[in-house]
Amino acid sequence: MALWFEAPHSYTGEDVLELHVHGSPVVARETLGALLAAGARLATPGEFTRRAFLNGKLDLSAAEAVADLVDAESKSAARAARGRLAGGLFAIVRAQRAALDEIATELSGTLDFPDEVPEPSRGGLREQIVAVDSRLSELARSWEVGRLVREGVSVAIVGPPNAGKSSLLNALLHDERALVSEIAGTTRDTIEESLALDGIRVRLIDTAGIRAHADRLEAAGIARSEQALEGARIALVVVDGSAPLDSASREILARTRDRARVVIFNKCDLGERGFRERDAREADALLVSVLQPGDVERVAEALEAAIGAGGPDLERPHLATARQADCVLAARRALARALQTLEFGDPIDLIAPDLVEASAALGELSGDAVTEEILDAVFARFCIGK
Repeated sequence: MALWFEAPHSYTGEDVLELHVHGSPVVARETLGALLAAGARLATPGEFTRRAFLNGKLDLSAAEAVADLVDAESKSAARAARGRLAGGLFAIVRAQRAALDEIATELSGTLDFPDEVPEPSRGGLREQIVAVDSRLSELARSWEVGRLVREGVSVAIVGPPNAGKSSLLNALLHDERALVSEIAGTTRDTIEESLALDGIRVRLIDTAGIRAHADRLEAAGIARSEQALEGARIALVVVDGSAPLDSASREILARTRDRARVVIFNKCDLGERGFRERDAREADALLVSVLQPGDVERVAEALEAAIGAGGPDLERPHLATARQADCVLAARRALARALQTLEFGDPIDLIAPDLVEASAALGELSGDAVTEEILDAVFARFCIGK
């Protein structure tokens, strides 16, 4: 089947012919061979989206969202990419750039026609620049949302040996991913796996049991556990709730009280003594058996609540890539220099280069002012063609 899209109503804004063939690799390969023999060439990575950008069908942030949508591994990633495709980020960036250009134009009039155009007040200039910087500060903070979508929420499963951490990992994954044994210290290294909770990617990190006395090999695993706990956004603390709380259990509970966590007292099928001995600061802890599917579901729900019900509003404009974040930070650095110039009482015309630099950085983000090198870097991560 051949579908004809007449410019400018195609994805790229150009005349486009799509050929739909049966899914047989042989048929697709022979069709492609015939097209190449007739003079066609293979598209480069991201070429269709690049053409759409160059023809004004997409801004650069929306073009990057196309790649993120193709690569999305969770509902949250897909939702965030769709939100950026709508052009919300582009609208915010263009508005702030227009505000900066307006200030620069006013300064230019003062410099070119000093007798006719009065010099703007320092207070007014400062107020305008601070307003732009405040909006950019909000955007800079939104980079955390982009990282959350791209990297997922890191959850370290920690606790003393033989508390059931690896069993919990297997239960949450519905797979025998980690080796389980009644022998304490079976897990000697960190194991990382991913799952989706409420549409958000979660990176579960199973760690070696943390205790004071261990041999050299186990101590190396414990050191990695400490690093995983330090770097995780949420601690999933697992202790044995059936036995009296030992020093290792009390220590890990105390260490994690001042951070985001979910506390699990496991092995309720064997008893509840440890759970009854818990501190009042663990009043919201769960008493479960990771061998019971219903209890595992409760743990998953508690994790969802710790992450945040539904997570952040992923469809609100936010920075999605390090490139975009760097552009905003470059613009803010330039504005900081301009504000410093005003504060020190230097001639106001000295802020003009800083305003131009800030505007150029925002133009690089939106694609209004971008080099071929940047475009090559952006579209190099696309799949062939798209």
